[in-house]
Amino acid sequence: MPTEITLLGWSTVLLFAHLMLQGQTATRERGLGWNAGPRDGEAAPLGPLAGRAQRALTNFQETWPAFIALALALTITDRTGGIGVVGAATWFVARIAYIPLYLFGIPYVRSLCWLVSILGLLLMLIRLV
Repeated sequence: MPTEITLLGWSTVLLFAHLMLQGQTATRERGLGWNAGPRDGEAAPLGPLAGRAQRALTNFQETWPAFIALALALTITDRTGGIGVVGAATWFVARIAYIPLYLFGIPYVRSLCWLVSILGLLLMLIRLV
């Protein structure tokens, strides 16, 4: 199985990690009753940690579809390997590193990490075209 597809599977685990982190931090701040209830009405604003977890999840969701498309396209066109796999691994590692950088509020390095993940996607695209 191509490494790009293996990383695609692991990226789904990373999505679940983001979802669990965001859900747990929001529940800690808003309470179990809010989480278990219908969530009608206006929700209490998120504090710093839950807000960062939400924004990190949203940011992941913005680049994840491109990763999915590129990993599948590389596999379907039999262009896996080379700089494509380097790009996929770069994207994946950068997305893992992004989480604690965002949660701890580390500026600039977090932005650089995001830029590295985009570079990974570009490497995958270069391999594809």
